[in-house]
Amino acid sequence: MAANFSLRQLEYFVAVADTGSMSAAAVRCHASQAGISTAIADLERRLGVQLLVRRRAKGAFLTEAGRRVLERARAMLAQADELRASAQAEEGRLAGRLTIGCYAALTPFLIPPLVDGFRQVHPAVDLELIEGQLDEMRQALLQGACDLALLYEFGAQPGLSCTTLRSSRPYVIVSAGHPMAERKAVSLAELADEPLIIYSEPPAQQNADHWFSLAGARPNIRYRTSSIEAVRSMVARGLGFATLIQSWPTDTSIEGLPLASVPLSDPLDEVGLVIAHATHITPTHRARALLQYARDTLAGPETPRTAG
Repeated sequence: MAANFSLRQLEYFVAVADTGSMSAAAVRCHASQAGISTAIADLERRLGVQLLVRRRAKGAFLTEAGRRVLERARAMLAQADELRASAQAEEGRLAGRLTIGCYAALTPFLIPPLVDGFRQVHPAVDLELIEGQLDEMRQALLQGACDLALLYEFGAQPGLSCTTLRSSRPYVIVSAGHPMAERKAVSLAELADEPLIIYSEPPAQQNADHWFSLAGARPNIRYRTSSIEAVRSMVARGLGFATLIQSWPTDTSIEGLPLASVPLSDPLDEVGLVIAHATHITPTHRARALLQYARDTLAGPETPRTAG
């Protein structure tokens, strides 16, 4: 028996589930809000269940039936997209939609060159991007909201298959005029009494607590901000220091003030940058191509800039 609903209706439903509102789903799907609402209402009628609870000015929420249907809807859309992509792949080109997730603090460094380079090699692939904090990206992978995600690897990753691209050792940044700016290395114990400026999103504080604990000290957290560039700008103004993992391509803040990166002498473990996918979902041709491209272009040693 032929299905009495369309893939487009499933696409709209998944978009509302992902974004939390009809209006956001309309933007994502390049459709009108009324069109999204009408399509989902018709889908509910044809399936015989209520998928969403709509609340004025508060978005839309999945019902219990909606949560059950969501996983199957994602799978059906993925299969349909893979069918189209496989047919086109037989003609020698990759095509179809591919969603990449990225830990928000890494996005400025990794996503622009990755997307630009991959699109030049595979212009028919429709890349979509989502970003968020580590737990959000892990959930997006497990729920099928993205195909691959770029993350830092902290401990075990239940349900995820991770390919390490490169590893970095934590280091600190201080203002150019800081007494330790010219040092070849510094210990966290030496900085324990100074104000620490911290990226407020998890797991930054947990990392700082762990690293200071290994150094036998406690961090003096003075400022928290959800902007990684604000962290660097405050350090450049001499308001404190910060611990970082990712190496910046410039030794100046967004305001143009100089910064000094100083390696840590503490025996801290390296942190791996990984590209991950859910173990229970077989990667598509497009996902495998992007994973290989990331390994070819992003892999390599990561060392912070030294002072001086």
